[in-house]
Amino acid sequence: MQLQKIITITGKIVLKTGLHIGGSKDDIEIGGIDNPVIKHPLTNEPYIPGSSLKGKMRCLMEYFYGKNPDKKFGYHVCEGENCPVCKLFGTSKDGWKAGPTRIIVRDAFLSKEWKEKVLEKGLPLVEEKTENAIDRLQGRAQHPRTMERVPADAEFKLEIGLRVFDIDDEKKLFEDVKRAMRLLELDTLGGSGSRGYGKIEFKELKKIEGDKEEAFLLPKNPFEE
Repeated sequence: MQLQKIITITGKIVLKTGLHIGGSKDDIEIGGIDNPVIKHPLTNEPYIPGSSLKGKMRCLMEYFYGKNPDKKFGYHVCEGENCPVCKLFGTSKDGWKAGPTRIIVRDAFLSKEWKEKVLEKGLPLVEEKTENAIDRLQGRAQHPRTMERVPADAEFKLEIGLRVFDIDDEKKLFEDVKRAMRLLELDTLGGSGSRGYGKIEFKELKKIEGDKEEAFLLPKNPFEE
């Protein structure tokens, strides 16, 4: 197996609604944030981990191809080396013969332009949202908790690498990456998606091979072959 090329996909991730990808809480404060977002340890700025992007894209592609999760691992692990999910996203299965993971998903950091625009206005890079559980019998709110979110309109820099070992696989792999990205736009990223969090949009997408750059669009309907 010989590496033929690495395709780079760049663009922006634009939040259409607030995003919560949980981080650790080192200090316990009365009245503090119950659920902080993950932040870079040096800059204290929110970012989107590549593992969160890749994991959700893989999950959606498992659903798309009808691959049931393994009871031991909690995700799909297959036997066949032609599985489109495992070939693209990798597998921990012993004896896997189809080679290494094809997709590399980088951590996505805030765009410089968006960050400067927000800071110039004296606004924070994150927002606080208080939520309540509702006692349906009493009709009263209870158990308030404060969630931290990256606000809608925030922009992150996207970078995805696609390893190509077999030129015959290139078109199929690239189409599956685009399909996974479009499914993610239609679904949600991060926590509390069913409550309106985590709607995103990919913009200004480019496919880069060496010195060659080409803009591309995602499919409107990812369920069409």
